Formats: sequence, structure tokens, C-alpha cells
Amino acid sequence: MERTSALIVAAGLGTRAGTQTPKQFAPLGGKPMVAHSVEALAGHAGISDVTVVVAAAQLAQAKAALGDGVQLVIGGSERKDSVQAGLEALAGTQRVLVHDAARPFLTAPVIDRLIHALDKDAGAVPVLPVADTLARSAPAEFQTTPAMLARGAEQLLGDTVQREGLYRVQTPQAFRYEAILEAHRRWPEGQAATDDAQMLRAAGFPVAMVAGDPALEKITYAADFAVAEARIAASMRVRTAQGFDVHRFEPGGELWLGGIRIPSDRGLSGHSDADVALHAITDALLGTIGAGDIGMHFPPSDPQWRGAASAKFLQHAAGLIGAVGGVIDFIDLTLICEAPKIGPHREAIRASIASILGVPPGRISVKATTTERLGFTGRGEGMAAQAMATVRLPETSA
Repeated sequence: MERTSALIVAAGLGTRAGTQTPKQFAPLGGKPMVAHSVEALAGHAGISDVTVVVAAAQLAQAKAALGDGVQLVIGGSERKDSVQAGLEALAGTQRVLVHDAARPFLTAPVIDRLIHALDKDAGAVPVLPVADTLARSAPAEFQTTPAMLARGAEQLLGDTVQREGLYRVQTPQAFRYEAILEAHRRWPEGQAATDDAQMLRAAGFPVAMVAGDPALEKITYAADFAVAEARIAASMRVRTAQGFDVHRFEPGGELWLGGIRIPSDRGLSGHSDADVALHAITDALLGTIGAGDIGMHFPPSDPQWRGAASAKFLQHAAGLIGAVGGVIDFIDLTLICEAPKIGPHREAIRASIASILGVPPGRISVKATTTERLGFTGRGEGMAAQAMATVRLPETSA
């Protein structure tokens, strides 16, 4: 079989999106936007490998967003330069799909149609017919009359444009590798290029059109992010699970609760740091995805976890949820003990848990209660914790 590579262009600044970070790395549905396209392409049986083109200043950010499983290439000052840099790094492939990171909702049927089209043509693009009425603004001579100048920035409607035969072109765009590489190398220096398909046509190669997908709308502005988040939310299902843990007190040890060391003359006994709060939350999160309990992932019999910080366990559980596209919505923690008093440490514990999970503190609730001196907690022999976790999961994993 021929090798088919995917090339994702993610080197822009995305300033119109109004995000604090370049839009391709801004969070969407709980993960960087570019990760959606990477997962769609890497998970398709017809795609052999995925390469992402980024700006030099974004290299560390891209590695943090995508991990080590994706090849990264440094792009240029213009999109055309970035695509060519990526193409030059793909020597040995036969077909390539060039995709914009700002189109995260890529579906397998679109990829199928593009790959199939390359059996006949040197290039193929997904398109949608234009459904709206198209019109030009009124000619300039009408816009500069005294009456029009008084209207300010408003313009007058001009003639309509026939929409028959007009299409909106999307990405990914698919090409025979040698053909698109030749088109890029022959493109006149300094001449603007609207997209890669036009460059291929200019080089004399035919480009087929296949059916696109309305979901492939490009995310450009802040409002587009809101629409995209709503789309993801509508396709997700809520899961809730609980966790419970108990540890006994022992003299002289350190007392860790929620990732915070609490001043005390007694600590909790356990194989790790015995953070009863984080253990309960970890079990609750694992329960939302049916992934067993903390002992399955970190067996007490394994010496490598002796004295380990329980934050590692919680990060592991959160990572498993993120790996299936899940979003942690809320954590409700109840600590059950006679002492120490939790109130003075409540906000520090809350902030610590939020930091470990990478969520706003507003998604974390920390409460405390006693058992009115009944039972082992009432006698001060130990501490218990109960946690509830609410997450959202994609339908495919729910």
C-alpha cells in the first residue's frame, strides 16, 4: 500500500480569536485545539503518519500539547512557507493530506473520500455548495456621495452574484506528494497563495472536488470557540462516580491532605504518603471511566510507590480521562475526622487539588464533618474521605 501522510499547519498566531495563547493551542473541549485534528488523522486507518508544522517560538508549547508521538517541523513566515517546510520533511511518502489546525472537527468519511479521489487525480479538496445569497457592495461612486458619507461606515447593497457553480473550499486538501511538492517549488517567490489546491492547478495538475462537511468550519473568532464548545458539549455524556478511603493515624508521621502538608503531631499510615483526600478523589475519577480503583493502578505491594506523593495518582487518573476526551466538571470532597480542624486549611487544599487537576478552583468543593465521637474517626484513630466526581465524556467513550 502507498504511504499516506498527514500534514497539519499550526504555525499561525491566531490573533483574531482573542485567546491568550495561539488559537491552535487554546483549549477546546478540554484539550488543545490542534490535538483534535491530530487524533482524527492519527486514528484513521488510511493515514500512515502525522506531522505538525509550528512556529519556532511555539515548539515547546507544541510538545507539551501533543507529546512525543507526533513529528514537529518548524514553519516559515507565511502559510505557503510552512506547508513547503512540512512537505520537504516528508520525503518518501506518496500521498499527503494538508490540514489547518483551526478546523478541529474532521470526520473519517471526509478523509476516506479524499484518499479515494487520489486514485484518479493529483489533488482533491472537500467543498460545500454556497447556499446563501451573494452580493457585492454598491460601486464606489455611490459610496462617496455627501449623503452616503453622512452614513459613516455603512455601505449600500449592490448587485447579487450568481451562486451556481460556486463552492466553499475546506481542508484537508489531498495531493499526490511529488505533484504538490513540485507546485510549491515552482511557485513564484513573493506571490501570495490562497491555498495549496490553487498552487497545484497553477502547475497544471487537475484537482477533484469531493463532498465536504459543515462540521469543518474554520475557527477564527472568539464566537467560533463558543460555538465549537457548545458542539462538543452537546455530544458528551455526564458520568458521576464516588470514591472512599480510610487511613489510621500513627504518631510522628507527616499529615498530607489534598496535596498540602498539615501541621500535626500525627500522620496517616499508608504505603504512599497516605493522602486520604487525594486517594478518594482518584478512585472517584477512575470510577467515571470504569477504570477500576487506585490499588489496580498503584499496587501497595509495589515498592516503587512507597512514600510516593499521591498527587501522582490523581494526575494519572486525570490523564486517563483526558486521553478519552473527557472533561472534569466538578469534585466534591468530604473529610471525616475529629482533628485536625479542616477549616483553616480548606482553601489551600482546594487550590492544591485544582492545581493538580488543572481545573479552576471553582470546580472543587472541600467540606469536613465529624461522626460525633462515634466510631474509629470519633475516637481519633483515623480519618476517612468521601469524594464525588462529575465528568463529561464523548459519546464514543461513554
